[in-house]
Amino acid sequence: MPKTQLEQLKQYTKVVADTGDFASMKQYAPQDATTNPSLILKAAGMTDYAWLLDQALKDSGSGAAPGLIIDQLLVLFGLEILKIVPGRVSTEVDARLSFDTAGTIAKAREIIGLYEKAGVSRNRVLIKIASTWEGIKAAEALERDGIHCNLTLLFSFAQAVACAEAKVQLISPFVGRILDWYKKSTGKTYSATEDPGVQSVSEIYTYYKKFGHQTEVMGASFRSKGEILELAGCDLLTIAPALLGELQASDEPVTRKLDATKASSADLAQTSFDEKSFRFALNEDAMATEKTAEGIRAFSADIVKLEQLLRQKQG
Repeated sequence: MPKTQLEQLKQYTKVVADTGDFASMKQYAPQDATTNPSLILKAAGMTDYAWLLDQALKDSGSGAAPGLIIDQLLVLFGLEILKIVPGRVSTEVDARLSFDTAGTIAKAREIIGLYEKAGVSRNRVLIKIASTWEGIKAAEALERDGIHCNLTLLFSFAQAVACAEAKVQLISPFVGRILDWYKKSTGKTYSATEDPGVQSVSEIYTYYKKFGHQTEVMGASFRSKGEILELAGCDLLTIAPALLGELQASDEPVTRKLDATKASSADLAQTSFDEKSFRFALNEDAMATEKTAEGIRAFSADIVKLEQLLRQKQG
């Protein structure tokens, strides 16, 4: 019986579930799982997960601050996810700390402390942090303490290079959101091979492999199966359940597109960024500037909605 595209993809790439829904994770057997405030908010509104909200409120104690209850809720989701996936779960720091290095470090340590209190090794958790300069510096400090990070909301080469220089564990470049911006700004339709998000991740992957950076590349935020197949061979790809379903429903051949052994011959120059050059490069990239800001706003808004939901539960 021929292998499905999902099975073929798993031969080249670690597949990660981009969802807070446990049933989807069980169905598609990913290696890791990643969540964000929007996914947790969506799951928290489902009847099946109401017990997790109740448990977070109970564990936090009466009169607990909303931030503590949300940390408990995120970790409870993470603990359930780790019963399903053999690898790691990504848990996000409050997006309102995206420009606060010290605050991000403190919040990450609180989250890791909750996991460790529950008996989970920090090696099974990735702390998700926005790819601002402050976030990257926080991740650099956390990595030195053995707390591994997933730098999210990443849209530019400058962000990727700064993350590699900070020796973060993993980055999540957002393929589909890059495509969204270009489609809106140009009015063009892009094939999977022309897709600017696919091209961005391919360039970052090739650069990392050519210059020996150990940071893992995990393509994220996909709009179509074609984007995913164009990145077959990437270290990891985090994929929503609907697209996992499409991959599982097809047995067409999957060809490896990204290969570390081919990267050594790529015509790329090594570069480096300090804070001033990073901020200027990001400012010069209208897409990356707008999408990073938009992502932080959206995740922050969903954290506020989660707080409101928990306050309603508190009565």
